[in-house]
Amino acid sequence: MKRFEQRVVEVSVQRIDGTASSCGRDVLAVEEPLEIRLDYGAGAGRTRRSITVTMRTPGCDVELAVGFLFAEGLVRRREDIERAESCGPPAGSLGIRNLVRVDLSPDVTVDEKRLARNFLTTSSCGLCGKASLDALPAASHTRLPDGFEVPASSIHDLPARLRSAQTVFDRTGGLHAAALFDAEGRLLGVREDVGRHNAVDKLIGAQLLARAVPLLDRLIFVSGRAGYELVQKALAAGIPMLAAVGAPSSLAADLARDANMTLLGFVRDGRFNVYSGAQRIRCEAGADAPPDRVGDRRRDPPGRSRDEQHGDPPSDQLPP
Repeated sequence: MKRFEQRVVEVSVQRIDGTASSCGRDVLAVEEPLEIRLDYGAGAGRTRRSITVTMRTPGCDVELAVGFLFAEGLVRRREDIERAESCGPPAGSLGIRNLVRVDLSPDVTVDEKRLARNFLTTSSCGLCGKASLDALPAASHTRLPDGFEVPASSIHDLPARLRSAQTVFDRTGGLHAAALFDAEGRLLGVREDVGRHNAVDKLIGAQLLARAVPLLDRLIFVSGRAGYELVQKALAAGIPMLAAVGAPSSLAADLARDANMTLLGFVRDGRFNVYSGAQRIRCEAGADAPPDRVGDRRRDPPGRSRDEQHGDPPSDQLPP
């Protein structure tokens, strides 16, 4: 196995084409565990505790840790963080440091109940493995304000703009991406990871470190499905619009609706569905699309369900 950067590795493969076999090389996205440790308290009562272990693609680890802590409600502003650093000994054949330590300011009070999460988080789910239902992040009762609007044409452009920025996906085909855009559809930042929730944590963590949160005039676009945990993370950052290549879940749609967040699904091929917050989508004059389905006026063909017609690509990534 040859290493040429921490986020990808080159491996030997056997390729089968029909009945013919040949040897070749392929590039894979790296997946490694990351432990997040929290140091908090004042004076002699200061405590250091391991919070979680998450499977991730190395890179932007400090942003990932900060974004995770922010989504969990353990960090609320940049000033809560005294120091955050990647540390620990290089591990494995790639020599990757798989530990991030976050030191909180002495005046920050930590709710011990929020720390009831000491487990392995998979790369596919940001909520899997919670110690109890009480350990789930509390749903916000704050409703996002109106005023942020995006032209439908800018939404249609999001997949191509994100796809052009997915540098590691170009080489591996195996990563999710989360990107931040303004109202005009300008790309402001992008992060990639094997876990869609990790990519969102990295993106929001970077904004928190830059003291840019809340992000009331931004939208976030993700390359896979939009689950409850992604809506929760976007809501924590004050993001009024979440768009996804794939489908949202019913719980994600419920949370978005309650929070007055605009939730878009199946954003590809010049169409998308609006599941909540249609008032933020500005259609061209004369457009007659109904408010809940912008850009998709076709009926399902006989014999095919809507999920089959509009389902995610097999790779759960943006199509090439």
